[in-house]
Order: sequence, then structure tokens, then C-alpha cells
Amino acid sequence: MYVGRVEKLLAFYSAMPMCVINSQGKVTRASHKIVEVFKYDGIVDGDIFALTGLKLPDIINAAEQDTALYIKRNDKNFKVVAGFIGEGEMASIAMYFIDNTSFETLKDIYNEEKECMAIINVDNYDELVSSAGDTRTSEISTEIDKLIRGWGKKLDAAVIRYRDHLYEMILTNKSFKVLVNNKFSILDDARNIETETDFPVTLSIGIGIGGKTPAECDSYAEEALDLALGRGGDQAVVKNVKNFEYYGGKTQGVEKGFKGKSRIIAHALKTLMSQSSKIFIMGHKNPDLDSFGAALGINRVARSIGKDSYILLNSYNDALADIVADAKEIGEYEFISTERALSLADENALTVIVDTHRPSLVEAYELVEKCARTVIIDHHRRSEDAISNTILSYMETYASSSSELVTEVVQYACEKRVISKFEADALLAGIMVDTNRFAVKAGVRTFEAASWLKRNGADLEKVRRYFQSDSENFKVRAACIANADFYDNGIAMSICPGENQNSQIVNSQVADELLTIKGVKASFVAGKNEHGRTVVSARSLGDINVQIIMEKFGGGGHLNTAGAQVDCSPEEILELIRQTIDEG
Repeated sequence: MYVGRVEKLLAFYSAMPMCVINSQGKVTRASHKIVEVFKYDGIVDGDIFALTGLKLPDIINAAEQDTALYIKRNDKNFKVVAGFIGEGEMASIAMYFIDNTSFETLKDIYNEEKECMAIINVDNYDELVSSAGDTRTSEISTEIDKLIRGWGKKLDAAVIRYRDHLYEMILTNKSFKVLVNNKFSILDDARNIETETDFPVTLSIGIGIGGKTPAECDSYAEEALDLALGRGGDQAVVKNVKNFEYYGGKTQGVEKGFKGKSRIIAHALKTLMSQSSKIFIMGHKNPDLDSFGAALGINRVARSIGKDSYILLNSYNDALADIVADAKEIGEYEFISTERALSLADENALTVIVDTHRPSLVEAYELVEKCARTVIIDHHRRSEDAISNTILSYMETYASSSSELVTEVVQYACEKRVISKFEADALLAGIMVDTNRFAVKAGVRTFEAASWLKRNGADLEKVRRYFQSDSENFKVRAACIANADFYDNGIAMSICPGENQNSQIVNSQVADELLTIKGVKASFVAGKNEHGRTVVSARSLGDINVQIIMEKFGGGGHLNTAGAQVDCSPEEILELIRQTIDEG
């Protein structure tokens, strides 16, 4: 009786729009000013969720915590304040609607006019200059400058060129939204510039947004640009307070003709090794031939200067069984477990990681945390969760494989260029597995590395043996290819049945094979491993960036070779991939 009278008085005398709801979320009373919120009469007995979009548990929580909720109705913004009338489970709730449209409009204007920073890098400027003649170089430079400044003018942005290949742009958040809506079309415009070379102009853009100060936004932009370059360039990366966002990434990284960086890395690596008590070498979990071959190459560098070196190898699948058996039979390599490595490590130890740069994928991240110094040699596109605080990082996305990078390092690091025949075989196998026997992403430097390994004793017949599979895997692979589904957009998909400890290898082999079928532009193969997790292998001829697709599911890789591991079923992940491709 008393509560009902309070409700009536509140509704009658309220100077602002308000209503009362019961414990079921139904409106029991409303003030006459409620028409300022809802333009129709008769909201009494209406459901509050249907009227406002606010869920009853959220309203109750706001009343308990004395917090506000917000809604937008009739082109107005309202702050909703809730409070209990009465006590117990049957208590009513009074909801007051405060018009704060002017404040929200002012806030929107303020946010739109806030500055953000963009740093633009012409990825292959040096290669363009060296490949074009003097006259054409000047013309290309002018066209790039005109494009970037014209782009800035359309956005009302200030553009500063402080190096031949670097620009800084100051723009507003409102202009940034235009960039997002246009999906950074300047990346496509740059590629359309005629260079008369065999590679296009590509840009990497790092944007910092949401910082408290211009300096903080500039710092965000530098981080974003580093990530864009680490992922191969030809893309825009946006960093805000919470996360990174990615746009573009349609071309492969341009292969560098100059090998000076390999020489510098080799010298730096030898110096670090000579200053270390022990060297621990490891790749990623479930290592493949590339990871293993690169590890053996780094081991050779350490041994060439008389340092104790250890290769972490906790477990491996059948694809690595033959080469590991050969390595153990030779007896020159010390393979140890994570537990053994942790017991041997000290503050002066050095950890060298090959073929990965992500904490979740590395063989033993706890060893990275224990050792003060870490080196990374990898050919994958940089991800935002990359291992930080490395003392030396050699990440080149143009390279076919980590074995290719390590082969070049070995040439410059080992003074007598002494490498065993077995190590040459292992490094060549690593290159071949990641290039699908030189069919994918094999550049000039890839063949030069293979040629050097061949001159140092690599035996193609022996290497080919490492690629042989047993009859059961062959049958599974054949069944997967036979049962593949083909779609009109050039996509092929297949599922490997059951659980297979070699699912990662079988899936990748099937995905490679599907690309040989006429009309197929990209292939996706999923199957469960021995742990019940679904492993996905993705391959592309270049028209579709499978790396970006796999990143959406926690994986990664390259434009035309990528993968991921997920917890859902093979059928579910392939359907999600199809939806992602259809959404563009």
C-alpha cells in the first residue's frame, strides 16, 4: 500500500521522464514527461527490454551499484539512473531518463577533432632506386610524394616528409574514420604506380590513436609501423590503447638483393655467443624440418667458436623421426629436454629461437624467461604478441624459410665455412619443406642458399627420403583429396577423418596438392591431432591472403601459407572460414 503510493507520487510529480518497473521488468507507472523518451503512448504494461534494449539484470545491477546506463531514442541520448522502491525480491525500480544529448554531441565533436598520428614508410624505396634509371627514379619519387600529399590533403592532414622513404601525417579521428571506411585505398593506389620493375610500390602505415597526448599517439604509431614492417609491409596497422587492427597485406615482401644484413647479423650473433656461457637453441612446438634444420645450422655456428650448445627437443612427430635418428646416430649434437635446459641455464646463457617468435608456440618459453638474452631468427610475419626484449632479432618475411636465413648466417659466421654434409642436408630439407620443393615463395636468394648447400655436400636423394610418408598417411591423404569440396569462388576445402598425430603434416600436404587443381585459388584442410585439437592448414596462390584469415582464428603464417589450431570441430572451423571469406 505504502509502496504503491510512493510510486504514484513519484510518477505524478517527477520533473523529468521516469517510469517504474516491477520485478518482472514490466512498466507499472510512467510520468507524463515520458513522451520525451518514447513518442508513443501506452508504455504501461510494456516490457522494459523491448522499450529500451536494457536487460533487467543490468538495470538491477545499476540500481545496486549506483551506476548509470545509457540509451539512444528519438535522436536523443539519455542517461538512465535506477533506484529501488521498497525492499526484497518484489521491490520495484524507478528509472529516470536524463537528456544528455548536448553533452554527448560535444563529446563526439571533441573525439572527432582529437589528433592521431600516422607514419608512412615506402617499403621498397631502395630497391626502386637501384632498379630504375636516374630519370625514372626521380619520376617515381615524385609520383609517390604526390600520392601521399594528395591523400593527406583530402583528409585535411598535415604531411611531413623527413626522409626519402618516410612521412609523418597528423590527422583527426574524423579523418581516420574515413580511412577505415575506404579500407586504406591508398595501399592499392600505391601499387598502381608504374615502376617499370618487376615489383610494385608498397607502403607500410602505422597509426597511433587514442593516446592522452600527441607524444603517446606518436609512440603508438611507431609501434604500429614496426609491426606492419615485421609482417611484410604493404599494409596499415592501427594501435590504440587496447589493441592492434590490420588492413591490407596483399603482396609478398620484396626480396632484398643486398646481403649486408645477413653479414651484420652473423657478426652480431657470433659476438653474443662468444660472450655467453652456454647457448640453447630451440624452435616451435611440434617442430618441422625447417625448424630442425635451422636449429642445426645455429648449433654449427656455436660449435665453430668452441661454445657449448644444446638443442631443445621435447617431442616430435613421424615426419621428423628419420632426420632425428640420423642426427643421434652421428652423435655430435646434444638434444635435451626443457627440464634439463632449465637446470643448466644461468644468467649468462643465450637462447636462440628459430622459426617462431610467439611465446605460445616456442618450445620452452620458461627458458626464455630464465635467460636474460634472447635471439630470434624467423621468416614469419610478425604478430602483436611477439616475444619482447630480444637482444637481436632477424625477422625477414621475404625469406622462404628460417633455414634459408640461417644458411646465409652460417656462410658469414663460420670463417672456414665448415658445415657437415648432414647439416647441409637438414638445411636444404628445411628450405624444401617450406617452399613445397621450390614451388612456392622461392626467390633468387632461396636458390643461392640451396646452391651453396649443394656445393657443401647436400644430397637431394637423401633429402627426398626425409619427405617419404608411410602407407597409412598416404591413404589418408588420398582420401582427403578425393573427398574435397570445391566452391565457385576458387576455394577448396577438405576434412581429414579421425585423430592423427601427423595431422599437421597430412593437412599441409593435402592443402598443397589441392592447389594443383585447375581453378583452385586457395585451399583449407582441417583435421584433429592426437590431442583432440583441430589443426588447419591454409594455402593460396596469392589472390587470397590466407595469413590474415588464419590470424582471425589465433594462427598466422604468410600470404600464401598459413595455419592455426582451434578447439572447435573441423566442420565448424571450415564453415567459419567460409563465412570470413564471404564477408570479404
